[in-house]
Amino acid sequence: MDKIVIRGGRTLKGRIPISGAKNAALTLMPCALLTDEPLTLRNLPRLADIDTFGHLLNNHGVSTTIEGTHPEEFGRVMTLRANRITSTVAPYDIVRKMRASILVLGPLLARAGEATVSLPGGCAIGNRPIDLHLKALEAMGAEIELAAGYVKASAPKGGLPGGHFVFPIVSVGATENAVMAAVLAKGPTILENAAREPEIVDLCNCLVAMGARISGIGTEKLMITGVRDLHGATYAVMPDRIEAGSYACAAAITGGEVELVGAHEADLGATLASLREAGVLVTPTADGLMISRKNGLHGVNISTAPYPGFPTDMQAQFMAMLSVADGASMLTETIFENRYMHVPELSRMGADITVRGRSAVVRGAPGLTGAEVMATDLRASMSLVLAGLAATGTTTVNRVYHLDRGYERLEEKLSAVGADIERVLDG
Repeated sequence: MDKIVIRGGRTLKGRIPISGAKNAALTLMPCALLTDEPLTLRNLPRLADIDTFGHLLNNHGVSTTIEGTHPEEFGRVMTLRANRITSTVAPYDIVRKMRASILVLGPLLARAGEATVSLPGGCAIGNRPIDLHLKALEAMGAEIELAAGYVKASAPKGGLPGGHFVFPIVSVGATENAVMAAVLAKGPTILENAAREPEIVDLCNCLVAMGARISGIGTEKLMITGVRDLHGATYAVMPDRIEAGSYACAAAITGGEVELVGAHEADLGATLASLREAGVLVTPTADGLMISRKNGLHGVNISTAPYPGFPTDMQAQFMAMLSVADGASMLTETIFENRYMHVPELSRMGADITVRGRSAVVRGAPGLTGAEVMATDLRASMSLVLAGLAATGTTTVNRVYHLDRGYERLEEKLSAVGADIERVLDG
């Protein structure tokens, strides 16, 4: 198993290209199930999760081809075509590897009239039930049954009629599944208290490019008028706002100056606001955003929240950055109940962090010390890399397969801006 070895203390300086968004790509890929024509996705990141999702789609009869990019380049162009749905079953062996697999449920139900999908896996960051996915589909006319670890969904003869659903709490995944199911429904669907994340906007824009009729994009009320068929399209995946935020923290924690090439300021509102509050300089450029730190960091208080609030996927990275800030910070996690598993590992490196229920108090330490640490999930892994970049001595991050799920060629990008970081084979 690979490890990441970091010899810390180097100031980062240069340019980092921001890859296509993992969370957007994993939502756009199942759109291929909604049409028998080709869907070509550009700027698709080279990630383990993308490959896993591709294998799942192959299982349903989707052909996937890679074209037009050199192996050394970042990103890929992938053409997906579901000329015929050959299976409506998403098996446990594939679905257990990643939670996003549940996103085939809505498209399969919409196009084939039925779907049998294993309950999903993914990072161990707490309970993430799919009840809102199922309730939204039921509101559109689906019949749902849970049996032997699988969701079995079926549409009435002739297809889903459409419907009206108010999400009791904001759910990104449930919104995505509901939108994909609704675009081929026989009648209109209204989704209220829908998620507004940029990835939802990206999904809706891609579906509109395929011929879907959606209004209210970017708001909490989506109105979808079902159409008989969707057609193919070519669509570019949005830049990854979590990757951009992570590398912004890397620049900040090392006192560096890094340009995030391709980053969209509009997608990073709460993250950039918290960076600025902590003393980080954020300057728009012609190609993206320049992140720099001329003076010290200082503590801030952050509470995660659905978009446009502070993203839960940036909590661990900010914790690492704030562990070397002046003063105290308080981070409150409102989305997941088990997302502080990185705290013991950061503590091994000298961070002063106290967890109290869903809040963590971070008291800035004068410095961190390299150590051997264990990654527990995707974003926790990145927090350990950030700590290693700032630490004195050598940090070894184990279980880097978590990183490979969400950061395209991380060590190459960081090495290019001055980090002493390498991937080594364990043993």
